[in-house]
Amino acid sequence: MNEQQDHHRRGILAALAAFSFWGLAPIYFKWMLAVPALEIIAHRVLWSIPVMAGFLLLRDGPGFWRRMVLPPRTVAILFVSGCLVVSNWLLFVWAVNNGQILATSLGYFINPLLNVLLGFLFLHERLSRVQTIAVALAAIGTVYLAWFLGVPPWISLALALTFGLYGLVRKKLGVGPMIGLLWETLLLAAPAMGYLLWAINHEGIAFAHLSRHLDMLLALAGIITVLPLVWFNVAARSMPLSTLGFFQYLSPTTTFLLAVFVYGEPFTQGYVVAFTCIWLALALVSGESVVRARRLGLR
Repeated sequence: MNEQQDHHRRGILAALAAFSFWGLAPIYFKWMLAVPALEIIAHRVLWSIPVMAGFLLLRDGPGFWRRMVLPPRTVAILFVSGCLVVSNWLLFVWAVNNGQILATSLGYFINPLLNVLLGFLFLHERLSRVQTIAVALAAIGTVYLAWFLGVPPWISLALALTFGLYGLVRKKLGVGPMIGLLWETLLLAAPAMGYLLWAINHEGIAFAHLSRHLDMLLALAGIITVLPLVWFNVAARSMPLSTLGFFQYLSPTTTFLLAVFVYGEPFTQGYVVAFTCIWLALALVSGESVVRARRLGLR
């Protein structure tokens, strides 16, 4: 029993570390305001490759090379999913560095509800009455925010959609998260390097030209990407997914608190209504999941 408790405790600590790390990510990107978002993402792609490959070689040994062999169709789909996740990264970094952290928090709160809708539309998963109400509540909150702002909350919706579609594509592939991400970054390494070479010859790049401090931050992009993913994998192996699902709200909650109380972004009436609707929707979905898990446990 003690070994099982230690295993579960290790999972909780890993989940807390992963989602707290993701929630605090805006601080890291705020330190690089002088660097264009595209350059940050190019470095993130390129520096992630040696970090992930090194970790997987240490973890899997010779089995790493066997796991990297995938069918051509799977590799082609991983290129699509790679474009989706890199688009999500780019939107997030651009939003953070343009004073839109609150919009990113809203986007990642919307994402679990969008996943429910995508499951219904593409995986033929049935929506329960509670899930239908939750999706409707989220829609009401989002529409109200669009009315209040005068334009749809494009950043929040785009972040939720790109990450939701990324999850949908990866779910249908069945490739491990780190092997998949390594393939995605390998496939996008050439475009990333191409952008950096183009920037050197046209508008210049920040790396090796502004400060050693910025160079170090850009070089750390690989660890910043891979480390929380390692923790997430430890957590996923150590606790039920239903439990892990609750921890996912820690990341946008932390980002929300940073936006309002650290960076002073205005929490307007539109955001109050939108967040209230979405928090209520998430509470309904989470509550239903708990009830369902307890019922299954009693059988």
